[in-house]
Amino acid sequence: DERVGAFLSRPIEGDWPYLWIDATYVKTREAGSIVSVAVIVAVAVNTEGQRQVIGMKVGPSEAETFWTEFLRSLMRRGLRGVKLVISDAHEGLKAAIARILSATWQRCRVHFMRNALAHAGKSGRRVVSAFVATAFAQDDATSARQQWRRVADQLRLDIVDTGIGFNRDQH
Repeated sequence: DERVGAFLSRPIEGDWPYLWIDATYVKTREAGSIVSVAVIVAVAVNTEGQRQVIGMKVGPSEAETFWTEFLRSLMRRGLRGVKLVISDAHEGLKAAIARILSATWQRCRVHFMRNALAHAGKSGRRVVSAFVATAFAQDDATSARQQWRRVADQLRLDIVDTGIGFNRDQH
């Protein structure tokens, strides 16, 4: 516990332009009961391209106040130079990022794909995944936007023409 505490409270030195933040829930024992708690983890890449876990905290939930305090604790330890934060689309987290960091926010690809595939029928998941992957494979933002429009148009056609793609009862 002492070494972990030292690791999680160490100074953060230099600029860290890229920051990934996510949470997961785990079961823990508190006062003789099993409860679910949020474990927040922050991973960053510095200007030399080195990736490190820079923070972790356990709390009762992913409430905006918890995210805000977590980000403030990283700032107190020296986090600076953040240009892009990548995370899921949790509203409390997005609000905390906007309030604490002067950085651009981007939705995590993994979370985006999970959310998109949750709406795809079982038979359409492979097709939807392959279509969406073509947009991510583009070399620049303009090409990615154009490809995304083609993918969206194709998926709309699949819904109308065949019902393959997304579940009709969810849209």
